[in-house]
Amino acid sequence: MDAMSPTPPAPTRRKFLRRVGRVGVGLLAAGGATVGYGVYEASQIRVRRQSVGIPNLSRGFDGVTVGVLTDFHHGPFVSLDFIRRAVGIANGLSPDLFALLGDFAHKGTHTHEQLPPCMAEVAKLSAPLGVFAVPGNHDMGKGGAIYREVVARTPEVTDLTNRAVPVTRHGETLWLAGVDDLWWGKPDVAAALTRVPANAAALLLSHNPDLAELSPDPRVGLMLSGHTHGGQAYVPGYGPLWLPSRYGSKYCGGLARGPASPVFVSRGLGEAGVPLRLNCPPEINLLTLTAG
Repeated sequence: MDAMSPTPPAPTRRKFLRRVGRVGVGLLAAGGATVGYGVYEASQIRVRRQSVGIPNLSRGFDGVTVGVLTDFHHGPFVSLDFIRRAVGIANGLSPDLFALLGDFAHKGTHTHEQLPPCMAEVAKLSAPLGVFAVPGNHDMGKGGAIYREVVARTPEVTDLTNRAVPVTRHGETLWLAGVDDLWWGKPDVAAALTRVPANAAALLLSHNPDLAELSPDPRVGLMLSGHTHGGQAYVPGYGPLWLPSRYGSKYCGGLARGPASPVFVSRGLGEAGVPLRLNCPPEINLLTLTAG
């Protein structure tokens, strides 16, 4: 700088605080807009369709569709109106069967208040081959007794906790099996699959996808899971901000390869922790099974 050039005056304290204030207001506005969008996105149910190959799938089941709904979390963040809307959308897809993967309630300590009305709404799902369910970790109030009591008096929904049932179509069979929650229940894959014949086509319902790593079984043609919410808030270039899995982002969402069988993870419908979703809208999945 030339020696004769004037030195710029130092900013006064008042000007500095004014600038800082403008920056702060800008950051608060950006944060508020993000939260507002996250709350809006949490209300925008998407339908995601995908075809999945199933080993040993018979010709009679080739092309069968499975509606997957999970992580309802009815409670302070998710109203019954939202669940009714999800049920209406799901029924409109006309799948051949429904798989419900748990967390009907928002919080285990309030299962007795939250699970029964949610189950009453999902009982309105209808599919020709049936509606099947397993519990999630938020359904484990009183050790899962509330879930078992409610589902036992809901004949529209077949509970698959640690057991399997055959579904028949055109004289051929597909086995649907399920397990208890991994965190707070007593999942027993061996018990769930004990009736499943060798070389049969089988789907396994497990709320938590980590089960695929801890109890792999080659008899499972496809495991259906939820639990991770897709991270609930997903930052491009970074990934999910929160993921309740011991295996990182492997089971964030979509189709993943487990040690013994593929695992399809739905990002689910509701929210936990905070009532918003970012780059991870609530979803209902429609899977088409193909011989593979």
